[in-house]
Amino acid sequence: MQNFSERVGIVTGGAQGIGRGIARELFQKGMTVFLADQDAAALDEWLAEMKHSDRLHKIVADVSREEDVQRIIADAVRIGGRLDYLVNNVGFGIWKPIESLTLEEWNRVLAANLTAMFLGAKYAAPHLRAAHGAMVNIASTRALQSEPHGEAYAASKGGVVALTHALAISLGPQIRVNAICPGWIEVRDRKKAACRETPAHTEADRLQHPVGRVGTPEDIAALAAFLLSEEAGFITGQSFVVDGGMTKKMIYV
Repeated sequence: MQNFSERVGIVTGGAQGIGRGIARELFQKGMTVFLADQDAAALDEWLAEMKHSDRLHKIVADVSREEDVQRIIADAVRIGGRLDYLVNNVGFGIWKPIESLTLEEWNRVLAANLTAMFLGAKYAAPHLRAAHGAMVNIASTRALQSEPHGEAYAASKGGVVALTHALAISLGPQIRVNAICPGWIEVRDRKKAACRETPAHTEADRLQHPVGRVGTPEDIAALAAFLLSEEAGFITGQSFVVDGGMTKKMIYV
């Protein structure tokens, strides 16, 4: 696969979980990576673990705030000299019955999970266009199926899928835009030390997946790196489900 040396990318939510896995994969392939995250402690811990490489940079920011997104893009371009890639990864959910879900909670989820991706695309686009770069948005299998009480999260991730193909059409051919829809990805052991847990999965957990296991951040990172690479030059506007086959398995109760 392509070596990303002399290329510059941003990973939002890059300090923990899936974002951390993606950032590590891109860094190991030679990219200069800017990690944008609200959690300063998690960022510092991650950078210490990576020996404070001069190809890793932290930006403490809230990607649901327009001024913070503008700062993230400006800092990456100022320090890195260019911007080739953007991975929009930040996301969270509030799981409540719709009767008790407040408008403020709904708006918080939509702001972090969807509006932040619009803002990232808006301000990164001129730089990505100049570099003939690429963008990857992290959606979810919840864009395609649901459990009870996930209306805000499902709506936001469905919006990410739609935003992805809209951006691909608007920004092509100079910029390619794709999305990944992760299924069950275990991240409890990929958090900062104060929140880290040792995962435990039952046989039933594993057998829900036709591949026989729960996913890892590396499963998502491998595809993200491919989609950003020139080897994926004929792929844009697509959303890829990475769930170990779970959404294809019929379940009768």
